[in-house]
Amino acid sequence: MTSTRVPVPFEFTAIKGLGIDHSYRELLEHGRPVWVTPPYGENAWLVSRYADIKAILGDQRFGRAAAADRDEARVAPVPVGGSIMGADAPDHGRLRRLISKPFSNRGVERLRPGIVRVAEELLDAMAEQGSPVDLVTAFTGPFSALNICELLGVPEGERDRFQGMVQCFFGRTELSPEEIAVELELLRDYVRGLLDLRRREPGDDLVSAMLEAAAEGGAYTDEELLELVYTLLVGGYDTPASQLASTFYVLLSQPDQAQLLREHPEAVPQAVEELLRFVPLVSHTTFARYPTEDVEIGGQLIRAGEPVLCATPAGNMDPRAFEDPEVLELRRAGNAHLSFGHGLHHCTGAALARVEMQVAITALLTRFPDLRLDVAPEDVQWLKGMQIRTLGSLPVAWGPGGSRP
Repeated sequence: MTSTRVPVPFEFTAIKGLGIDHSYRELLEHGRPVWVTPPYGENAWLVSRYADIKAILGDQRFGRAAAADRDEARVAPVPVGGSIMGADAPDHGRLRRLISKPFSNRGVERLRPGIVRVAEELLDAMAEQGSPVDLVTAFTGPFSALNICELLGVPEGERDRFQGMVQCFFGRTELSPEEIAVELELLRDYVRGLLDLRRREPGDDLVSAMLEAAAEGGAYTDEELLELVYTLLVGGYDTPASQLASTFYVLLSQPDQAQLLREHPEAVPQAVEELLRFVPLVSHTTFARYPTEDVEIGGQLIRAGEPVLCATPAGNMDPRAFEDPEVLELRRAGNAHLSFGHGLHHCTGAALARVEMQVAITALLTRFPDLRLDVAPEDVQWLKGMQIRTLGSLPVAWGPGGSRP
């Protein structure tokens, strides 16, 4: 069903830094969903209040599968696509079962020693290089990349090449569109080859575990497996690196907060939840949902088939849900943030992301007790883009080698 409603103008601005657009503050005060024209795709309802977002994400009447046959309402140029992120129940559960065991809390805890080892090796190299350094290239970027390579079982000798192809996947390259298309096809071929390798030579990695689960469960196509690995790349390579860089930007911009965690390392898990809430990784909205029947949300009737875009960064700053939401409170209790989503499409890699953040924060702040920004916070450079907030660089210094007092 399509709507004849007249969309309200809404400026989805390209955001620099970590604030939410001023328009979302107005929407939070207004309360009701608003019918808007997004940058790409069809018109949609924009929802900003925490309670409304949580209700939508937890309601299976708001599905994803319909997006496959629509010009999906979205902020990013490229639709999310298929695989697990485009599936509804029961197909979603069928795909999720392939990776649920490795991504469980227990499964991720088995990975913690390896994640600690990756962090310590990078910090050893950072200390050897000496102050100052760009934390994005020296630590947060390779930390995320090496962990996903370990998880997927990418052989060590192929990781540099693999990382180069993935950079093209996220548009982080100076190559031409034609060259990017070639690289992306090579990436698909590489993932296909990795699947074939792990069929012949199973290892202690996620791809091998996924193939074993698929063999036991049956009825999985090669294309489904390929797309699922792609989804893991999106969730496990780029977003953790961006989240982690922004996290350290926040902590080093507020040195008293970093010092609190140095003095109370036991507070790091709770602090991670607040940093996940406070740091808006997504610039604007999650992917569109399509209701299968008429539903009333926030006093507004949303008709069957009308797309809904949930502005989770705004929801995480809703004063109805969080006291003083724009204040970083590392000991905030009852922090039910929306950063991993909610409901059926709650982030599969949430447990892994938490462990990576816990390890990285503890390791970096412990190894470099006087770590500080090497530029003024307002001079930090952010990459241009609409969907994921990403630092271009994060200059840091420590000890007498730093250029700032």
